[in-house]
Amino acid sequence: MIPLMKSAFLNEHETKEQLAEFIRRTDRLSMGEQCVQFENEFAKFQGDREAVLFNSGGSANLAILQTLKNLGRLKEGDKIGFSALTWSTNVMPIIQMGLQPVAIDCEATTLNAMSYNLTERLTTDHIQAFFTTNALGFAGDLDNIQQLCHEKKIILLEDNCEALGTELPAGKTGTFGEMTSFSFFVAHHMSTIEGGMVCTNNEKFAEMLKIVRANGWDRNLNANQQHKWRKKYNVNSEFEAKYTFYDLGYNFRPTEITGFLGRCQLQLLKENIVIREKTYMMLESTVNENSDIITLARSHISVLSNFAFPILCKTRKLRDKYIAQFSGAGVEIRPMIAGNIQKQPFYRKYVSILYELPGTDKVQECGFYCGNYPELTETDIQTLCSCLSKY
Repeated sequence: MIPLMKSAFLNEHETKEQLAEFIRRTDRLSMGEQCVQFENEFAKFQGDREAVLFNSGGSANLAILQTLKNLGRLKEGDKIGFSALTWSTNVMPIIQMGLQPVAIDCEATTLNAMSYNLTERLTTDHIQAFFTTNALGFAGDLDNIQQLCHEKKIILLEDNCEALGTELPAGKTGTFGEMTSFSFFVAHHMSTIEGGMVCTNNEKFAEMLKIVRANGWDRNLNANQQHKWRKKYNVNSEFEAKYTFYDLGYNFRPTEITGFLGRCQLQLLKENIVIREKTYMMLESTVNENSDIITLARSHISVLSNFAFPILCKTRKLRDKYIAQFSGAGVEIRPMIAGNIQKQPFYRKYVSILYELPGTDKVQECGFYCGNYPELTETDIQTLCSCLSKY
């Protein structure tokens, strides 16, 4: 059996030993110094000014949209574009915030929305924001998308939960949007068991993200920020400030365990990315020799970092053949995330306007993926290559 993942952590034994020791010696497990240090170290890794840690990537996505509403950058009823090949937690917050989701088609061979997909949708719909998903380690032409959004005054947001470490010549994925979410779920590039992050270069966004994360209060702001909020609402004592709530928020706080694990795993991330890319290239070389399977386009990507190997067959019938081939070899596989999310039950329940999405439909009907992680052995990789071969 080759599972989607083999361990919860990189260097799992050592990480668990370190975690056990941390729990034994620490005096605090609720959000504290470890979380702050992880935020600082992750922001440095990404090259961003601010990073705000959350209890999950899904919470991070919801907090991003709540932040924009709290600050008046979005209002109820605004149209929000999103990559149609995505995960539920990218789209559900749009609906939960009272915003209107507008699906943007994806190019099948890149798995992502490209600037021309966005341009086409803008001929039919005026959107206030675009939430793009960098799917399965790949990305669209984010530099062109960023420029288009700037010209059209569209707020660009990124979900980089599946592409941590991927780079374009113009920069790392996750650095093109005004805010970007990351996930540290166990099956992703680095694990804190559950956990998420939002990175931004906008100090006001980071400030509001911290308010949204913790019930709407100011406890996690710096002294100058606290003074500003308390002065604005005539909160004249530290006693009153303890239970003063300034705007809409949630309890999305992480624990010190999240922060500690994040710091441990971040040290291993660069090496992890190198191994994943090397494995991808080995598997891709087999795909290149198989006329049944489409080689995905990555010429616009300089570093490819994924936690899964996507397989896009030329027809649905061929996909069924290769699903049987992988399953028969004991390889755990999954659909291409949520596929065309317009076809999901929750979407059809709450959204009435649907769009033709031929590229995304192609990915859903003809694609699937298996795991790609550093613990894959040479034998595992040979098995995967065999499954990708044409017989």
